[in-house]
Amino acid sequence: MSLAVITDSSVNLPAEIQGHADVYVLDIPVIIEGQPFVEGKNLDVNHFYEQMANSEELLKTSQPNLADLDNLLMELEEEGYTHVIGLFLSSGISGFVHTLHGLTDEGISGFWANSQFLIEDHAKLKIAFPDTKITAAPMGAMVRNVLHWSAQGMSFENILKKLEEQVDQTTAYILVDDLNHLVKGGRLSNGSAILGNLLSIKPILNFNDEGKIVVFEKVRTEKKAVKRLVALAEENREMELSILHTNAPEKAEEFKRQLEVQGISVSTVVSLCAVIATHLGEGALVLGLTPKFTK
Repeated sequence: MSLAVITDSSVNLPAEIQGHADVYVLDIPVIIEGQPFVEGKNLDVNHFYEQMANSEELLKTSQPNLADLDNLLMELEEEGYTHVIGLFLSSGISGFVHTLHGLTDEGISGFWANSQFLIEDHAKLKIAFPDTKITAAPMGAMVRNVLHWSAQGMSFENILKKLEEQVDQTTAYILVDDLNHLVKGGRLSNGSAILGNLLSIKPILNFNDEGKIVVFEKVRTEKKAVKRLVALAEENREMELSILHTNAPEKAEEFKRQLEVQGISVSTVVSLCAVIATHLGEGALVLGLTPKFTK
């Protein structure tokens, strides 16, 4: 089996697999004043946050281009790959996985589904598109694990089973400065935003079992919310923990320090990409949890 992994630009890949020959990344554009931009190509992250602060219109994101995926699969066939796993941004906050699964006769069925046009046009490839129900560093951990399992000689079907187990145990807890980005972007209910703004509540959000961002708990102040994140990390110290942020490195480092005081190790501290920052807004702090990686 020769396996390629396709993901998207919402991912934070672990350092050890950045530039890996078998990993391919599809761009997710950020829409600024009606124009598409891709971070690292025609969008600088500092310029992005300036645009977010000053734009009269809500910044939005699009989906990866299906034609780009189709062309990439054609290239993978020509390069001799036999199997492909696509790990993309959660279907709970992006329509891309639904788009892929919706191209089948049965729609989304079970853990993964093949797109009918991909089956017909790329018959040499066995393709799976699991719903990660997550993004960023936890999704990057899934990419790393798939590569490792493949290198061990695990079958395609067993890799998908192991991946499903990882997805079921993966989540992230989110603390945002402003709920309006999530609300206006359709990623959280208006009622939750109004409650948070009027009563000075700092809700802790998380990814639920469907990969949607929901209110997990309501906390009165940011200090208490961070303290609750520390407690959640302590409860899950056997997991692989990551700290992510949207242009808030000092906040992230202080959170890491608080975890280290409790003897809790963190796999990575990393800035979230513009795609995710578009939905969370500036100043967000995220605790990612996924099963600990064992070689």
